[in-house]
Amino acid sequence: MSRVRIVFLGTPDFAVTCLQHLLQDEHYEVAGVVTQPDRPSGRKMILSPSPVKVFATAHGLPVISPESVNKDPVLQEVQKWGAEVAVVVAFGQIVSQKFLDSFRFGCVNVHASLLPLWRGAAPIQRSVEAGDKVTGVALQKMVKALDAGDVLGVRSTPIPANMNAKELHDQLAVLGADLLRVELMDYVRGNLAPAAQDPLLVTFAKKIDKSEAEIRWTETAQQIHNRVRAFVMGPGTWVPFQGKKLKIHRTEVASGSSGSAGEIVSIEAQSLCVATGDGVLKILEVQPESRNRMPIADFLKGHSLKKGDRFA
Repeated sequence: MSRVRIVFLGTPDFAVTCLQHLLQDEHYEVAGVVTQPDRPSGRKMILSPSPVKVFATAHGLPVISPESVNKDPVLQEVQKWGAEVAVVVAFGQIVSQKFLDSFRFGCVNVHASLLPLWRGAAPIQRSVEAGDKVTGVALQKMVKALDAGDVLGVRSTPIPANMNAKELHDQLAVLGADLLRVELMDYVRGNLAPAAQDPLLVTFAKKIDKSEAEIRWTETAQQIHNRVRAFVMGPGTWVPFQGKKLKIHRTEVASGSSGSAGEIVSIEAQSLCVATGDGVLKILEVQPESRNRMPIADFLKGHSLKKGDRFA
């Protein structure tokens, strides 16, 4: 069988992993890449290309970065690449029906959840925040409705109690690449029929708002811990401390509680223990404003906190 020509649409590091594996697979030929336009990034807000654009350019692939892939001149350019299927991975734009219909085998999407669970913008973070024990990736045949396409295959993985979203992200990216290696090829060869999603199991992963980042000590220790490890991919979590924001990067859940929500109940060598609405949260790593992240032990050397002190 001749190599399957692909147009690849993606933007962040998660998509780079899939694109890299497609380039290494002798069964596929990447005819071209579409990614988001260069955006300001970093403290100095320097205009920077997406990770996918950097990777595609370095490997000599045709790459375009339009504001909208659905405009006729852009769509016509993509169609000239002669791809048989479009692979979409964390692209960041909604594609039109006209775009979906432009390929012999349509468009497939690698989504970072076990569809129909966690459709939407932030599936990895919302899964961790919810305290899911298992998650995964799904390969779906794209339709106009949000992440509602028939599923071609899934890969599952457990979520350990202290795994954060970045660590899970890296695992899921590899699993997503494997779906393209196996299920996409089976689908193109006619050996795999898509399966409809169960509408009764649908949940949504809404975009994360910065207002969710402040820790609320009245929540349970488990809820706060889940949010800390979920939001490491952005926007992070923080607490007010001496009139500034103290970012919380790493925590653990401890047993017992002997104080009111937000009260420091003990100070250990490697942790600061704070009472919550239910249970105790161990703070292990923090970042003061305009400083680098640091172990809590280093933070405590410069701050005279004691048992009974409170976070606002």
